[in-house]
Amino acid sequence: MKKNVHETLIAAVFLMLLLATCFAGCTSQTPTAPANTPAVATTKAAPQTLLIATTTSLYDTKLLDYLQPMFEKKYNVQLKITSQGTGKAIELAKRGDADVLLVHSPSQELAFMKDGYGLNRRSFASNSFVIVGPANDPAGTKDMTPENAMTTLRLKGTNKTAGIYFVSRGDGSGTHSAEKTVWSKAGYNYTTQVQKSGDWYIEAGKGMGETLQMASEKGAYTLTDEGTYLAYKTNLDLVPIVSKGASLLNIYSVMAVYNDKQPTDKIHMANNFINFLIAPETQTAIGNFGVDKYGKALFIPMSVSVPTATAGWVGDYSTLATAIAPTATTAPVTLAATAASTK
Repeated sequence: MKKNVHETLIAAVFLMLLLATCFAGCTSQTPTAPANTPAVATTKAAPQTLLIATTTSLYDTKLLDYLQPMFEKKYNVQLKITSQGTGKAIELAKRGDADVLLVHSPSQELAFMKDGYGLNRRSFASNSFVIVGPANDPAGTKDMTPENAMTTLRLKGTNKTAGIYFVSRGDGSGTHSAEKTVWSKAGYNYTTQVQKSGDWYIEAGKGMGETLQMASEKGAYTLTDEGTYLAYKTNLDLVPIVSKGASLLNIYSVMAVYNDKQPTDKIHMANNFINFLIAPETQTAIGNFGVDKYGKALFIPMSVSVPTATAGWVGDYSTLATAIAPTATTAPVTLAATAASTK
């Protein structure tokens, strides 16, 4: 009888130990999510892309490199930037190969807008063009008006005065357009009286940085925006010769590209970029750009100073860009029409 009680007690203890082990094993396991539980998304949406056609001066000065990460972080939009002369940038936009146009040739910009290719033109910065040349100034043009300086260069150049050369962008850019304006104000027909008027006048057909380098190597004069000159200054044998005059004003503006194939979401993104450039914090950033390296800002934001210029040249700089289509008075542009007009 005692033996049975003893065996029963041992069996009960063994059973209790077995149950305790099973309980401990069950509570130590990591719970498994049901098979139909949806996974939690942890990846950020891929950024959309905004194509920007711009002038070489904004590229050469690296202003856009400076501003790009600020915009991309704020809007999760990737900027793809292509730089060339203003004329070529405008043609790119007209073909529908860009979403934003960022240039500095007011007369060409106004025509672009009038023809219905653009929306929401806003001016966001300015600086000055400057005539630079060799430090010994062989033409004797130091501190003349821009018009008198160019007249002197032409007279001495066509008379084959030693060491007198002028290197022109010659590429339909905003700088080239400004140069032609100076020639016109000086009383010359650019096509018949300046182009091909002798070996003294050289058409580079290149961007501003390369044109400056060519002028430096040749010991020649050239017209440049001040920002690009300062960015390249340490590698050039050129100094400012003429830096004052109304015709040297240089205004930078931005606008959304429009055609009948342009998706509305792209126009909204373009408007975001325009509004980013005229926003107070960006204007402050533009005003600080270059100060630490060059001792002065390369660009003057509209929040600091609005230049006096020909009517219409300075675009709106304070109203948010909201339009997604041209006004009723402007005929929308079709890509088909654009293609036909460029043949």
